[in-house]
Amino acid sequence: MSTLAKKLQRAAGTAEEPPDGGRAAGAPDGGAADGGPADGGPAAEDRHRLTATQGLAALSLDAMASVAYGPEAIVLVLAAAGAHGLGFTLPVTLAIATLLAVLVASYRQVIAAFPDGGGSYAVAKRHLGRRTSLVTAASLVLDYVLNVAVSTTAGVAALTSAFPALYGDRVWLCLGVLALVTGVNLRGIVDSAKAFIVPTAVFVGSILTIVAVGLFRSSPVSTAASAGHASVLGDSATGVGALLLLKAFASGCSALTGVEAVANAVPSFRAPAAKRAQRTEIALGALLGIMLIGLSVLIGRFHLQPAEGVTVLAQLADASLGHNWAFYVVQFATMILLALAANTSFGGLPVLMGLLARDNYLPHVFGLKADRQVHRHGVLALATVSAALLVFSGGDTNTLVPLFAIGVFVGFTICQVGMVRHWRQERSAGWRAKALLNGLGALLTGVSAVVVTATKFTDGAWLIVLMLPVLVLAFETVHRAYTRIGERLGLGRVPEPPHRCHSVVIVPVSHLSRLTSEALTAAVSLGDEVRAVTVTQPDADGRRAAESLRRDWELWQPGVDLIELPAPTRALGRPIVDYVQTMTDRHPSNRVTVLIPEVEPAHVWQRLLQNQRGAVMAHAVRRDTDAVICRLRFRLG
Repeated sequence: MSTLAKKLQRAAGTAEEPPDGGRAAGAPDGGAADGGPADGGPAAEDRHRLTATQGLAALSLDAMASVAYGPEAIVLVLAAAGAHGLGFTLPVTLAIATLLAVLVASYRQVIAAFPDGGGSYAVAKRHLGRRTSLVTAASLVLDYVLNVAVSTTAGVAALTSAFPALYGDRVWLCLGVLALVTGVNLRGIVDSAKAFIVPTAVFVGSILTIVAVGLFRSSPVSTAASAGHASVLGDSATGVGALLLLKAFASGCSALTGVEAVANAVPSFRAPAAKRAQRTEIALGALLGIMLIGLSVLIGRFHLQPAEGVTVLAQLADASLGHNWAFYVVQFATMILLALAANTSFGGLPVLMGLLARDNYLPHVFGLKADRQVHRHGVLALATVSAALLVFSGGDTNTLVPLFAIGVFVGFTICQVGMVRHWRQERSAGWRAKALLNGLGALLTGVSAVVVTATKFTDGAWLIVLMLPVLVLAFETVHRAYTRIGERLGLGRVPEPPHRCHSVVIVPVSHLSRLTSEALTAAVSLGDEVRAVTVTQPDADGRRAAESLRRDWELWQPGVDLIELPAPTRALGRPIVDYVQTMTDRHPSNRVTVLIPEVEPAHVWQRLLQNQRGAVMAHAVRRDTDAVICRLRFRLG
């Protein structure tokens, strides 16, 4: 918002709208919210914001669920080097856990420095420039959308593994899960958090139980889960190359997606929002690190080998707990959490889209919030794009996984570089240590971004590399459009004072009724001059209808002249448009209003009975003239 606009706003006694909602700065279309009146103040709004525990359930499902496929991704790569390669599972996992610790510490600092949310986008925008911030935003958008698709397909894959007969319906099952998660999020982020607390708790409890029990076992208690399944272990090797370790590290880095979601959605927390978000970030990092390292220790302890048709996590549950009810609880909890991990995107992406809309890089409608603090349009847009991706991939996880995690590491790296500049400029107490931490994070995530992209490029990562500049170009196009609109509207400049014009109100009519009377009553109240017009169709029926209306009009004598507009064709809007243009040409200083009377039926289904004449005329007048359009609703209910 310009300095002049802020001065005018203060002079009017209003406050600038918060950065995470309301109309975007400089928006020509205005509006308060799409969900009705405000709840009644900060205390009421706080009911629709997250506690730290709820934030863990709403925003960490992506990261939590990654323990179901992160260790497996590492094992599958190392298995190419045989049993010797599997011995490097724990070192690779420890490297990922170290990167996780750096990221958690870094994003804790991001939350404190940018309490308005936005995470990497907000950091890059302030310290690295507009274009870099758009690259960050594009990378996060791609990652969030892919997270929805990958999580949904992975959850459904777990279900179809247990019930093979459902495999042919996996696309419909994916769309059903997506519809469920979308519906819950449309009710508000707090409702989604409450709904997902129990599945999250059951899953985390199950994984921690597997680790705790497994550490007290010297050998697997059961191998029934992998019995009859072919091993995918490669030929034994005496050495493991650096390239193989890098590929294993890159595959395992999929476990780090979702770490940034808390920093993106800080405004969704209750006050003090930054403190609650920091506690949520630390809890997420601690739980994720413990689970990843614990599962990797068990993989080495039980000398686990990957097998076709059975997940590594299923083998670990079998080995630690036995092939009993506890095994099936773990499998069911894993399936549920994988399917619901898409909720992380629904918590983070709509807030990010709201910030982009505020900065005029997305349509302003994404900045509006409903009465439950929901960015409803962002939620629906995410669901729509994700549904298209699910249909395109055929509900196949392997089609989507190569695209995953690349965008988020681009965002990680840019965010860390931006935070280094932040501390150098601020120079607060301990700024050198903080800058060093972020610098280390930038180095590690930058190397990871290169490794992940290079190792997955031919598997589909090239599509992400292509889509990043396309999204940035789209953001720039929207921004230029809003800039042109702002210049045309004179935003930021003091406009001319309002002055009175001679007002002419045109009322289209086709028959006499209470609707006609109400329309003319409204017209004479609005304008200095009122003209009723009727379009005469060229056929015999049209002429008879016009003559009948003329006789009735003369008997009624409303005090308003009726003007017949002959139509050379059966077009309804064109004669009215021509009449408005003629009046405007003759008297350019007049203000012309077209008042279109319409019936508002008592029931929604009754709209199918209407002839839509009003919509046709309104569209024609709006498209071809500068007249004001007023649509009068006559309610039948």
